[in-house]
Amino acid sequence: MTRVIARLADISSDYDTLFCDLWGCLHNGREPYPAAVAALQGFRKDGKRVVLMTNAPRPSQSVIAQLDRMGVPRDAWDIVVSSGDAAQVAMLDGWAGHNVWHLGTGKDDGFFNDLPEDRRDAAIVRVPFEVAEGIVNTGPFNETTETPEDYRKTFQKAIARDLPMLCANPDIVVDLGDRRIYCAGALAQLYAEMGGRVALFGKPHAPIYDLARKRLGVDNSNRTLAIGDGIATDVLGAAEQGIDALFVTGGLAFDAFGDDVENPDHGMLTGWLDPHKLSPEFAIGRLR
Repeated sequence: MTRVIARLADISSDYDTLFCDLWGCLHNGREPYPAAVAALQGFRKDGKRVVLMTNAPRPSQSVIAQLDRMGVPRDAWDIVVSSGDAAQVAMLDGWAGHNVWHLGTGKDDGFFNDLPEDRRDAAIVRVPFEVAEGIVNTGPFNETTETPEDYRKTFQKAIARDLPMLCANPDIVVDLGDRRIYCAGALAQLYAEMGGRVALFGKPHAPIYDLARKRLGVDNSNRTLAIGDGIATDVLGAAEQGIDALFVTGGLAFDAFGDDVENPDHGMLTGWLDPHKLSPEFAIGRLR
C-alpha cells in the first residue's frame, strides 16, 4: 500500500540517489518550486546524489541552460539525464536512417546540433518529408495549438512508406504554467496505433535509466528512489527498474486527490491507482 508522506526528509535516510523528474516536480515550465529545490539541496548535504531525469527531447546541456535561466540553483542536483540524450545515441547510430524529417520546433535544434564530441562526424541530415528515410519526433510544430489529430494525414503517408519514427520524448502531455500541451509521446502513440514503427527512449523505457547509472558509475544495487508525477512514465519506469517510487500527486493529476493539493486524500489516491495496477511506495502532494 502506498504511504503518503509529508516531506522527502521523512524517507531520505533509506536512499543514496534520487532520479527526480522536472516538470510538475521541480518546476512548472516557467519557474522552480522553492520547496522542491530546498528538498533536493537538503538531500545532497549528506553526500547523496541527485539525478534530474527528464523526458525533454533536448540533450542535457540544453536542459541545464534552461534550468539556469529559470533560476534552479546548481547545488540542487549533480547530473542531468534527458530522453534527448538517450534518443540522440539511437539517431546517431542510424535507427531512423541518415536522412531524417524533423517533426518538432526550433527550440529542439540542439538534438541535432549539440552532439557528443566523439559523434560529431555522424552523417545525419535533416531533409524534407518527401525524401526522408525516417522521422525524428521531438513534438508538434506548434505545441500551443496543435493536437495529434492534426498529423493523421501526414502519418498515413509516412506509414505507407514504412518510415520509422524515433520519439525523443515519451510524455503524452505536460503542463506549461496553467496550460496543458501535447508532447512527442502523444504523436508517437497515434503513429503506433495507426500501424507505424516507433522507438521510445525516455521514461519508462530502460535506456534513460541505463544512461543515468553509467554516468553516475553505479549499478542496480544502489539504493535509488525515483520521484515523479507521471504514473505511466515515472512510476511505471521505477517499477520496471526495480526501484522505489515517490509519486507527486500535485503534478499532472493534481485535481484527482481532493481539494488540498498539498495533502492528497489517501482513499482517493488508492482508488485512482487501482486501475493503473501500480502501487508506488510513497506519495506526496508537492515535493518538499
